[in-house]
Formats: sequence, C-alpha cells, structure tokens
Amino acid sequence: MALRRAGMVLAVSGTTVAGALLMLGIMAGDGLTLLEAGILALFAPSFAWISLAFWNGVAGFSLQLLRLDPLTLERRPAPGKVGEGSAPLRSRVALVMPTYNEDPERVVAGLLASLDAAASTGHGEAFEAILLSDTSDPAIGRREEELVAGLPIRYRRRPANTGRKAGNIAEFCDRWGAEYDLMVILDADSLMGGDTVVELVRRMEANPGVGLIQTVPIPARQETPLGRFVQFASALYSPMLAAGQAFWQGDAGNYWGHNAILRVEPFSRHARLPVLSGAPPLGGEVLSHDFVEAALLRRAGWQVVLAADLTGSWEEVPGNLVDFAVRERRWAQGSLQHLRLLGVGGFHPVSRLHLLLGAVNYLASTLWLLLLLLGTVYVLAPGGHGPMVMESLPGSGLGEGILDRLGAGWLSLLGVTAVILFLPKALGVVLAVLRRRREFGGAVRLAAGALLETVHSIVMAPVMMLWHTAFVGGVLAGQNVTWGPQIREGRAVGWREALRRSGWMSAVGMAWAAAIGVLAPLFLLWMSPILVGLVAAPALVRLSGIASWGDRLRRMGLLHTPAERTPPPEHRLRTFPPPSDSSPSSLRTELRIHAERSPIPAHTP
Repeated sequence: MALRRAGMVLAVSGTTVAGALLMLGIMAGDGLTLLEAGILALFAPSFAWISLAFWNGVAGFSLQLLRLDPLTLERRPAPGKVGEGSAPLRSRVALVMPTYNEDPERVVAGLLASLDAAASTGHGEAFEAILLSDTSDPAIGRREEELVAGLPIRYRRRPANTGRKAGNIAEFCDRWGAEYDLMVILDADSLMGGDTVVELVRRMEANPGVGLIQTVPIPARQETPLGRFVQFASALYSPMLAAGQAFWQGDAGNYWGHNAILRVEPFSRHARLPVLSGAPPLGGEVLSHDFVEAALLRRAGWQVVLAADLTGSWEEVPGNLVDFAVRERRWAQGSLQHLRLLGVGGFHPVSRLHLLLGAVNYLASTLWLLLLLLGTVYVLAPGGHGPMVMESLPGSGLGEGILDRLGAGWLSLLGVTAVILFLPKALGVVLAVLRRRREFGGAVRLAAGALLETVHSIVMAPVMMLWHTAFVGGVLAGQNVTWGPQIREGRAVGWREALRRSGWMSAVGMAWAAAIGVLAPLFLLWMSPILVGLVAAPALVRLSGIASWGDRLRRMGLLHTPAERTPPPEHRLRTFPPPSDSSPSSLRTELRIHAERSPIPAHTP
C-alpha cells in the first residue's frame, strides 16, 4: 500500500511539474513578469487537481480491465457477484434512515424497499428498519407516524434537530446502539439491494478490524435532463473512478454519509464530532460530518474501506440546477470547515488528504476563475507580450503568422490538458463497450450518450465555477447557511427564478466576451467553451428541470442506464393511501417551501 500511495504521489506530482514547466517555457521567453508568475502560481495547483482525477481514472481502468480487486489485487471471476452463500448472518443489523422534514411517503417507501430487499435474500431476520425522525413540521410528523403504524419499522421522533444528522445518529447509538452490531446508514433518498447489504454484513463479519465499508451510490429514478445527465455519468464512470480511489486509499478510505455499513460500538465510541471554536460559518458544529467521522474511526485504529466492486447501491439527486446549487452551498461550507481539522493529532495522512481534497473541490473553482481572469489580462493588456495579443488584427480573422504567435508550446499545453481532462471519460466508455454495452442500450447509443454528456459537462463547468466561487466568497465573508430539507423530486424552474439565480452569470459572460471581442477577436475562440456556458446560464437553469425534455432524451434512446433498462426490485416503491387530514400535494408544497428558503447567491457578490 505504501508503494501504491508513493506511486500515485509521483504520478500526480510528475504530471503537475511537467505541465508547470511547459507553461513556464511558454511565458518566460523574455523573463518572467509579475503577471506571468501569478498565472503560473494559479496554474500549478489547478493542473494538479485535474491530474489526480486523471490518474484515478487510469488506475481504475487498468484494474477493471484486468478484473483485479483494487484492495487485494486478486483476480475477480466476474464483476458484481455478491451475496453468495447461505450461511446465516451472525450480526444484528439496523437499517437506519435519518429524516428531517422530508417527503414522508418517499422516506417510508424507500426504507421498506431496502428492508424487503434484504428479506428477499432469506436473511431478513438479521435486519431491522429504523426511522429516525427530526421532523419539525407538525403535518409531516403526523404523516410519518400514520405511515409507520402497522409497518415493520422502528420509529423515533426527536423534539429538536440537535446536531443535525450526526446528532440524530449519535442519539440512536446512545439509546438503542447496544442492541445492534452493525448499522447500514441510509439517506432519505437511498435504496440498497438485498444481495448488497448481505454482502456488506458478510465482509464486516469476515474482517473484524474493519469499522466502515462505503459503497458507491449511483443516482437512479431520474426524470429531468439534469438528473438524467448525472445519472448516466455516474453509472458510466463512477465504478471505474472508485476502483482507482480504492487502489491507493486502502484501509484509510472515506465516508460519504450514507449507503455504508458501520460497526456500531466503535463508531459510537470514537466518531463523536468536535465543535470548532468560533462562530459559523467556519466555526461551531461541523456541517459535513462524514469525512470527519471516517478520519476519527481510522485514528482509533479501525479500517475504513471503499467497496468499489459492489453494485446495488442507489441514491437520488436534485432535479434542477437551483436545487443542485443549494446542496452544493451547504457542502462548500462544511468542506471549508474541514481545513481547520487538518492539524488534529493522530489523523492518518490519507484521512487528512480526504479533508483537504473536499475543500479543494470548491477552492479549485476559485483558482480556475482567477487563472482565466489573469490569462485574459495577459492577452489584452496594452503593451503585454502574451502570445495571443492581436493589436494589428481587429476584424482580420486568423491572418498570417498567428500560429507562430501562438507558439507550439500553447498548442502542446492545450493538447495535454485535453488528454488529462477527457481521457478518463474515454476509458470509461471503452470499458462499458467491452463489458456492459447492452446494459446501456448498445454501443452506438452508449457512445452518443457519452458524447452528449461530455458536451453538457463542458457547458456546465463555467456555471459551477462561478457558483462555487460565490459560495467560497460567501463563507469567507461570514455568510452562514442552514441545513434544511432537500427537494429530491424534480421540479421545473421558471424563467423568473432562473434569471434571479443565474442572470448575473450571463451578464458576466457577455461583458467578458465584449471586452475580448473588441481587443482580441481570435481569443474569443479560445474562451468560447467558458463564455458560451456563462451567457447561456439562465437557459441551462431553466431547461435543467423540465421533465418532458428528460423524457424526450429517453425516447431518443439517449442517456439510458443499466438500472433504467432493467430496474432492480428495490426500485419498485410501495404507494400509500392519502393522509387523513391533508393531501399529499399540500405536503409536497410545504416541503418545496422549506427547501426554497435555503439561499444561493441571486447576484454576484
């Protein structure tokens, strides 16, 4: 494992140094100016970030192509074979679903589906379903109680959401934890296959030093365009990328907060969250609990493992960009809090890396934006000697000698960057064509879906760049965010809301494009992937949640996933009679109002 980690460090750092030297060679022909030094300082960490994803993909592709287990490197006979063996389970297992003002029908139906799936394996006696409610809305709370009455679900409702989800689970461990050996943590939108949860229990029983096993949740049951793009990309690429992560993480893996199995006693004893000094948003209670709990378990000597080979683990995602961004805002604040925990004593180095990378996921957008802005200044500044300055070429098109001005170094750097960004996607498609093309509707539909998803990700990248930058700026400016219920069902976003949420991005994109168009028209071609996404941001937000467009993609045979073509049993959710005192639609309206109170920036900070 030490060699694997050293190899990954050398691969990422070597790629980063090579890219930085290439950039240095482009800019330092006449000596390095202050502006060029700033560009280089921003370029190096940005290039390191995409290099890590690249090498994760390469490692995962190699392991899956050779059918090697990413932890043991032993050859696997076939992927996805889980739940074999009829020996009774020795452990008592709680299927734990915390909920807070969520859609009660969806919550109860999902928990029952996972319980029924476990029972269908013949090991149902080992499992008990637990619904831990922190619901504060009286109507939703009454509906929860009405639904669980007469069902095989153990129900508890706290009077206050103390400590949020982590506090909810901690209270369960204190109250009922001694009754169970293991617990499978489910989110309100989680679904787990029966063979998968049984295999998780068997692995925990066979490895007494393991404290937590995290599966790879794949989005499912999505109807809107955004949901279908995320669902398709996750089904296609996540298993490969997770295998690459597991290869070097080893027994110091991470926890994503749900769709994982934990050993109750050590989790209760060692994974209590600290309270950070100072006030929110960077102080107070830790908002994102999962990374920290994994680090605390590993510090106590318990192994934390990513089971990249297991299928049958599902989740849902917000169905439009507004609700998606609301969730990202919460995660951004929690991830930036993690930077304050990097110096905590006893943490495993890989655990510290998880905490750092979670924050870098948002900080990288800020670095990218600053890099683009400095690059634009470098090209447009009067008297600058950037390779794309075109004082003599306004309105003259490409002109002669422009390639000489660009220099071979720029083209080489562009090519290398494109390979690092897009080769992992290509490798994921190759694996799917070789092993799972029928599950995606055939090679042609698979390739067409992958191409469409790549275009979507390119257009979406600058939109998320500005949102992430705004989130980071908001946190650093002291803007706290509350953790309310999520809207998990897709909803359409009207033009007014789309403009209110993202119109400022369009204004930024048009102003940026106008400045470049006047001073250096050719540079518009270079910047077009960024500017198109920004200018179109309100339209992207509007279209992201229109379910009929998602249905149109489905009928065209695009973005199909294996779980959509052959739905597993746990995806067939039970329906319930309407509530006695209010209609389901009124409850959903109340949930929507709760979620819409969670803010994201409506204009540029």
